[in-house]
Amino acid sequence: MSTTRRVAIVGGNRIPFARSGGPYARASNQDMLTAALDGLVARYGLAGRDVGEFVAGAVLKHSRDFNLAREVVLGSGLDSRTPAHDVQMACATGLESVVSVANKIALGQLESGIAGGVDSASDAPIELNDDLRRVLLRANHAKGVGAKLRALTGLRPGHVVPGIPRNAEPRTGLSMGEHAARTAAAWGIERAEQDELAARSHQRLGAAYERGFFDDLITPFQGLTRDQNLRPDSSPDKLAKLKPVFGRGEGATMTAGNSTPLSDGAATVLLASEEWARRHRLPVLAYLGDFVPGAVDYVSGDEGLLMAPAYAVPRLLDRVGSSLDEFDFYEIHEAFASQVLCTLKAWEDPEFCAERLGRDEPLGRIDTDRLNVNGSSLAAGHPFAATGGRIVATLAKLLAERGSGRGLVSICAAGGQGLTAVVER
Repeated sequence: MSTTRRVAIVGGNRIPFARSGGPYARASNQDMLTAALDGLVARYGLAGRDVGEFVAGAVLKHSRDFNLAREVVLGSGLDSRTPAHDVQMACATGLESVVSVANKIALGQLESGIAGGVDSASDAPIELNDDLRRVLLRANHAKGVGAKLRALTGLRPGHVVPGIPRNAEPRTGLSMGEHAARTAAAWGIERAEQDELAARSHQRLGAAYERGFFDDLITPFQGLTRDQNLRPDSSPDKLAKLKPVFGRGEGATMTAGNSTPLSDGAATVLLASEEWARRHRLPVLAYLGDFVPGAVDYVSGDEGLLMAPAYAVPRLLDRVGSSLDEFDFYEIHEAFASQVLCTLKAWEDPEFCAERLGRDEPLGRIDTDRLNVNGSSLAAGHPFAATGGRIVATLAKLLAERGSGRGLVSICAAGGQGLTAVVER
């Protein structure tokens, strides 16, 4: 086996994220991901070039998206001979696509590759009724017009009722927000601290746009030049006026303002070996370090659905020989403000760290001045599979601006999963 080598993050590109039902309502996954990829191709002079491989995914997929990544390549400015394949790990899909490409580069199997992710909550698949599907399949397999008509006599009025998309975990029937509300209650997360975190995310993302940070990370799409959900003038006082949408009774604390909205968007990241980047005269923003996945038993156990990173990050720290406070930046996906706060509280809790992590002392406290310094999902939005690419590209550029340092990435995902990584320069 080849010795491993460093994986360079050359750059990234995404389209502005939009609210579900908004400007991208008629855009498909393929439309959005192609736009994000073509922006990357144009920025780095990749037109007609074979970059090794394109790996991408989507959480919400139609049957027409069965070979999404490859179809996007064929519709883009990349060399049509570029191989491509899909991945899916719920909200961690974008980061998992980065990991997939990075592993091949590290092992010398690729010199370069592009990772990406896309999702459209506006275009969520609506399924045929199972009974209708069976009747239509019987009719399709029947021989002759008469046999086909006889098969169709099995149709009933109730068969035309579609299968509406479910925003719920299959094993529990609860939505992600409902799960998060239970976890927030268990950890005693207050409404005020959630609103403060959400307002800070909007303010920081707005400030980053104002200073031009995203000028070389975003290309406009269908009239949008900034993330549609962004509210730079957001404040805890304004957010405090919103009514809870998750949880029950007077103890409910989660609102539309401190939870991510359903979103549409796409993101891509260009990865390469140092030799490839040097040969093509492309500067390196940062390097992808180690990464560790995690999962928890949220079905029969007593873990919160989105608490996997609370376990994965300590294992990642052990692998890289670091403590929690030794990073310059922390990029923690803001699925819900409450979830970020639950994770931070778990790492500070002696009992959790002793009983669940097997540690003699708490993992530590994160300085909020180094947490999501340019805003995150609460402000930008969260098109599920696109979030990982957004975070990796943002963090890599932050490190390039600083000149050196390390950043920690943590993404929770549906199904009780999570994925964590280190980015360094």
